[in-house]
Amino acid sequence: MTATPRAGAVVLALGATLGAGILVGFAPAAAVAGPWFLPALVLAALTALCCAYSTADQQRAYPDAAGGYAYIRNQLGPWPARIGASAHLIGRAGLAAAVAGAFGAYVFPADRVAAGLGVLVLTAVVGRYWARFVAWAAVLVVLAVLGVVVLVCFSVAPAANPVGPVEAAGFDGIMGASGLMFAAFTGFERITAPVRGDRVFSPGVLRVAIPVLVVVVLVVTLGVGAAVVHQLGAARLALSPAPLRDALVAADGRSLLPLLAVGAAVAAVSVLIFVLGGARRTLLGLVENGDLPNIRARWPLEVVAVALAASAFLLLPTATAFAVGACGTAFYYGFTNASARVLLQEDRTWPMRTACLGLGLSVLLAMSAPADALLITGIGLVVGTGLLGLGRIRQSVG
Repeated sequence: MTATPRAGAVVLALGATLGAGILVGFAPAAAVAGPWFLPALVLAALTALCCAYSTADQQRAYPDAAGGYAYIRNQLGPWPARIGASAHLIGRAGLAAAVAGAFGAYVFPADRVAAGLGVLVLTAVVGRYWARFVAWAAVLVVLAVLGVVVLVCFSVAPAANPVGPVEAAGFDGIMGASGLMFAAFTGFERITAPVRGDRVFSPGVLRVAIPVLVVVVLVVTLGVGAAVVHQLGAARLALSPAPLRDALVAADGRSLLPLLAVGAAVAAVSVLIFVLGGARRTLLGLVENGDLPNIRARWPLEVVAVALAASAFLLLPTATAFAVGACGTAFYYGFTNASARVLLQEDRTWPMRTACLGLGLSVLLAMSAPADALLITGIGLVVGTGLLGLGRIRQSVG
C-alpha cells in the first residue's frame, strides 16, 4: 500500500502503540481514579508529546546511537545512562509481561500462562522480521475490531446504571491514572528513534506525524475507554482481567468474542515486536559501551529480553506488571528529557522548554505510580544500576 511519508510514519507508530494501554490499562487506571481516568488521558498524551519531541531531537543529533541509553550517556554521562537503561529495561519487561498476560486473557483464557510465554518466545524469534511488512494490516485490523467494540457497547444499554453523583478521584488518583495510561502512548519511539536499518523520517515529517499520532491514540483510547465504562461501570471495570471481553459479553456481544480475540492477538504481537525490540536495543547499547560483557558471543540479545519479560510475567499479576512497566518507562523518559534539555540549539527542532516540561511531567507521573509498582521499580533501579556499575568496574580491572 502506497502512502505519504507522514501517513506511513503515523501508521508505523500506531502498530507499536495500540495494544498495551487499551488491552491492559483501563482496569488498573479505573482502580485508582474511577471514571476520572478518562480525563487523565489528556495529561498522559501531553507528556507523551513532549517525550516524543525529545527523542526525535536526540535521534537527529546522534543518528547512530543505540536509543535512549546512548542519548543519555552522550549528554549526561555513564551513571545517569545506567540508571536510564535500568529504568528502560524494567519498563520494557513490565509492559511485555502485561501484554503477554493480556494475550492469554483474551485469546487463550483457559491456558493463559502457556499462551503468554508462547507469544513472548514467538515474537522474539520472528517478530522483527514481520514488523515492516504488517504495519498497515495490523493497524487496520486493530482499529476495525476496536470500532466494533465501541459500537456494540454504546448500542446496548448497560444492565444497571449507577445512580447518584460520581465522586471525584482527587489529584492523586488522576495523576496515578495518567502515569499508568502514559504507557498507552509510548510507541512513538518507533518513528522518533528508529532502530538501525529502519526508515528514518525527516524533521518535517515528524513535525506533523508526532502530534497526529498522539491525537489519534488519545481519541481511540478515549473512545474505547468511554465505551467500556459505559457498559461495565468504573467499579466493575477496575476488577476485570479483560475489560473489552467483559464489556462485549455485558452488551450481549458474546458472538463477537472470536473477532475480539483476533484483534487482541494482532495488537499484542504488534506491541511486543516494538517492546522487545526496544529492550534488545538498550542491551546492545550497554554491550557496545562496555557496561555489559559481550553476551552476544554466548546467546542472542533477544534471549535476555525475553527472559526479563518472562520473569515479570511469571512473578507479577498482569495489572502490577503493567504498573511497573508504566513506572519504569516514565522514569526512563525523565532521563531522556533531561538529556534532551542540554542539547545544543542547532540540534533542536523543538524548543528546550518542551524537554523541561517533559522532564517534570515524566517524574511526576512515575512518582504517582501505585505503591507496590513504585517499590518494585525502585528496587529494580538500584539492583540494575549497581550491577551495571560493578560490571564496568570488573571489566576495567580485568
